[in-house]
Amino acid sequence: MAQPNALTTPPPGSDTHVGAHTEQPAPHKGAFPPFESHTFLSQLIWLALAFGLLYYLMDKVALPRIQAILHDRANRLSSDLDEAQRMKSEADAAGAAYEKSLADAQSKARDIAQETRNALAAEAETKRKALEADLNQKLAASEATIRQRTGEAMGNVREIAGETASAIVERLTGQAPDQASLDRALDRAATAH
Repeated sequence: MAQPNALTTPPPGSDTHVGAHTEQPAPHKGAFPPFESHTFLSQLIWLALAFGLLYYLMDKVALPRIQAILHDRANRLSSDLDEAQRMKSEADAAGAAYEKSLADAQSKARDIAQETRNALAAEAETKRKALEADLNQKLAASEATIRQRTGEAMGNVREIAGETASAIVERLTGQAPDQASLDRALDRAATAH
């Protein structure tokens, strides 16, 4: 059987150990490195350097950018507020002008409506008077026509009454009455009514 060589590796699964060539990690002894007292000075120096570098970068690079952004934002807000105030003033002025023009238009509309009512009332009054005059004229003409026709009708009635009375007298008495006595009787009957 051959002897294992110290440089050869054992086959997998074998329990053989190579004694001198295998190193195991040594157990850690001592404090946590940041808490070791002999490294405090170097740690404080690096802390001061890191803080100084961070402070310098913040002071010269980051903070000016943030300050510029805040300044721009404040300017933009201020200009936006000024613009909003200007637009509000314009809107208020436009609203006041609109209200004034609306009030003027309503006043003019009332004036025009009143003038139209007055003109229509005057026109209606003129037409009414013209119609009344026309109706009065027609009424007078109608009354004249009625009087004329009544006169004609009364003349006809007198004539018919005379003929009827003459016929009745003639039938009763057998002789015709004279015309003069018949006219006097008809005149007395007409004046009695």
